[in-house]
Amino acid sequence: MQETAKKNNNGVIIGLIIIAILIAVVPFLVIGGKAEFGGSDDAGSEMVAEITGTEYEPWFEPVLESAIGGELPGEIESLLFCVQTGIGVGIIAFFIGRFVERHKKETEAEAK
Repeated sequence: MQETAKKNNNGVIIGLIIIAILIAVVPFLVIGGKAEFGGSDDAGSEMVAEITGTEYEPWFEPVLESAIGGELPGEIESLLFCVQTGIGVGIIAFFIGRFVERHKKETEAEAK
């Protein structure tokens, strides 16, 4: 009985791996290297200019750019983005851990 379950699990795992590979590869094949990558700021500015017919002017300057007197280097922007991502992941992982532990304690209490 365990061998059958193990074979079924192996089939599911292999299927999921194939699906993950397809999800990663198919977009590159469909796009064919013709995609242009841009930030949401650029896309938003272009859309506002298209709708209103005038050039978009920001309402304020970014705090860090005005503090240092110019635009942040790309490496610093990447670093800040990574730090922000790490903090977000840490918060999400903390709450998921709390929910898992709460569930374990509740099931242990019900078993007693």
